[in-house]
Amino acid sequence: MLIPPPLVTILRNHFTEYGVSPDGHLFVGERGGPLSESVYGRVWQKARTAALSKAEAASPLAARPYDLRHACVSTWLNAGVPAPQVAERAGHSVNILLRVYAKCIVGQDDFARKLITEALKPPQKTA
Repeated sequence: MLIPPPLVTILRNHFTEYGVSPDGHLFVGERGGPLSESVYGRVWQKARTAALSKAEAASPLAARPYDLRHACVSTWLNAGVPAPQVAERAGHSVNILLRVYAKCIVGQDDFARKLITEALKPPQKTA
């Protein structure tokens, strides 16, 4: 599975600026080991406060780092990435993916109607 080029750029910039730990971790604690959950949580809350408006920070928006996964999967589905590919990238079965994320797919009624209309057109005769 290929990583989209914009993400490759972000990772390369991170590696250049910060490097990685000897065991390959992107983010390490002060002593070089993995970050503890408490440190990660404190940093996450500071980042939310810095990045979000007061109203957004007071809401459940991105309350946990794990919420980014939901945002990512929802974005892929809403962009029209087929469910089997999204499921594979997210490490889900298609069944679980659609059970959890079907309600997140919004704003595609016109696009779906167009696809269905095109699929129902009789085949074009060739000369």
